[in-house]
Amino acid sequence: MSKVKDFLTKEEQEKLARMIREAESFTNAELRIHLEAYCKTDVIKRAVEVFKKLKMHKTKQRNGVLFYIAVKDSKLAIWGDKGIHNHLGQSFWDSEVKIMQEHFKQGDYFLGLKLALIEVTAKLKELYPYNSDDINELSNDISIGEGL
Repeated sequence: MSKVKDFLTKEEQEKLARMIREAESFTNAELRIHLEAYCKTDVIKRAVEVFKKLKMHKTKQRNGVLFYIAVKDSKLAIWGDKGIHNHLGQSFWDSEVKIMQEHFKQGDYFLGLKLALIEVTAKLKELYPYNSDDINELSNDISIGEGL
């Protein structure tokens, strides 16, 4: 794959953005996907940096979740803010990353993200059910690039 934007087709990006919108209609958590080419540091450390640059730590209930992927380095992480991480723990995120890795190895990036997003959403529905006071605090679109 020559470019990060080729990791997912435009149609796949739109489907994932719709899935995030739909997921957020069942939970008041905030979900994002971020793609970039390289991760020159520890993948968790970089996911936290991106999380902050996307202002995901500023959600009212501290319930943002970031799916971070460094495409050319084949590194990925899921980072949940304090409110969510304290309930689910690192082992939950690690199991979801493992699902993505299994599909990514086969070249099916969309399916890996889709399945992990479905499982994360199911957990978030339990912990942070949607309520009528909820507002969408973050963009649902996939962000791309190192320049954050």
